[in-house]
Amino acid sequence: MRRANQLVGKTLGELAKHIKPGVTTLRLDKIADEFIRDHGAIPTFKDFPNPYGTPFPASICTSVNDAVVHGVPSESEVLKDGDIISIDCGTLLDGFNGDSAYTFCVGEVADDVKKLLKTTREALYLGIQNAIAGRHLGDISSAVQTHCEKEGYGVVRELTGHGIGREMHEDPQVPNYGRRGNGVLLKAGMCIAIEPMITMGDKSIYMMPDRWTIRTRDGKPAAHFEHTIAIRQGKAEILSTFEEIENIN
Repeated sequence: MRRANQLVGKTLGELAKHIKPGVTTLRLDKIADEFIRDHGAIPTFKDFPNPYGTPFPASICTSVNDAVVHGVPSESEVLKDGDIISIDCGTLLDGFNGDSAYTFCVGEVADDVKKLLKTTREALYLGIQNAIAGRHLGDISSAVQTHCEKEGYGVVRELTGHGIGREMHEDPQVPNYGRRGNGVLLKAGMCIAIEPMITMGDKSIYMMPDRWTIRTRDGKPAAHFEHTIAIRQGKAEILSTFEEIENIN
């Protein structure tokens, strides 16, 4: 699990070198696909089916501005100065899954959008701080919700984090809202992906006709950060990494 997730971090770090105005999201997808395969892994998102039976056509999700998650890379989608782009990436390496996401700035981004990204990233780490054996899923969920709503942001309800291991999506679901003390009891050795999906405005979302891309109803930006972690008796172990990204940024 650690190796699969470290590879996701390295892939996101490689993509960070190429995120700039004028680059297409399809170009980013091709870079990620090649990088993952060159390191002996399989991009798990490629051909992954949704509930409608529509296979995902790419190796990463590229969600720009008001796209919350599951954006489909395209030759026609060109990054512009001031955009933000969430890139969600998954790998299958030696039978185990890695999964992580990071929202990048493209060129000079407005201060209010930067604050949304900062708050969402903070919420991820607050959730991780509460991911300790003996506590409950609701402790994670409540920490994320409280931090983001305090800043006036929307917390998406319909999409959640998840368990992860030999399958990319396993039980339990990990919502970004909830009450302390509620939900599944956390046990040492459990692996989960925590992924706050936070909107600048209203929390309402809708699905595009491609049956993948999820957007905010009010057209305002959304941010998405994700780590895969292992539950421990004390502090959780973060299996994925943002180090490769932040060494570049």
